[in-house]
Amino acid sequence: LTVTTALRTAAMSALAAKYLARPDSRAMALIGNGAQSEFQAIAFHKMLGIRELRLYDVDAQATAKLERNLRALPELADLAVVRCMSTAHAVRGADVVTTVTADKCNAVILEPSMIEPGMHLNAVGGDCPGKTELHADILLRSDARVIVEYEPQSRIEGEIQQLAADFPVTEFAAIVRGEQPGRLG
Repeated sequence: LTVTTALRTAAMSALAAKYLARPDSRAMALIGNGAQSEFQAIAFHKMLGIRELRLYDVDAQATAKLERNLRALPELADLAVVRCMSTAHAVRGADVVTTVTADKCNAVILEPSMIEPGMHLNAVGGDCPGKTELHADILLRSDARVIVEYEPQSRIEGEIQQLAADFPVTEFAAIVRGEQPGRLG
């Protein structure tokens, strides 16, 4: 992970949420607390006004380090940081959920039962072929809208690699250009 990649990824996640999350979003669950997570936390706090950050990682030391690093930044003094005991605990009641896990496998980090109406999901960790973080049924929900950064790449590495090749998606750039609507409802 380079600093440039970390900054770009966090900025893209926060920008997508600016267009797609509820405008009054204040609570965020951050699942996966490695190197990228600190950049995500800062970007969402600064760009979206996130005030409560709920942390969970299978590695408790990663969560402790992230919490220490965030608490050491004076500009984040108004950010409440909460350590959670599970993914389900972290996402319960969150406005935004960002997954940035490191395992290079087809994993299920978020289950359909964890998703609440209106919740915005950023699945960042599905960053190579064979690696996913969301149960496929989340993507297939009738109220789900799947937005990708770049469709050809997302079909190979990303959440939609687990779905049919013709599964409909919208590229984020089309939303930014005004060709597709942002948040619906």
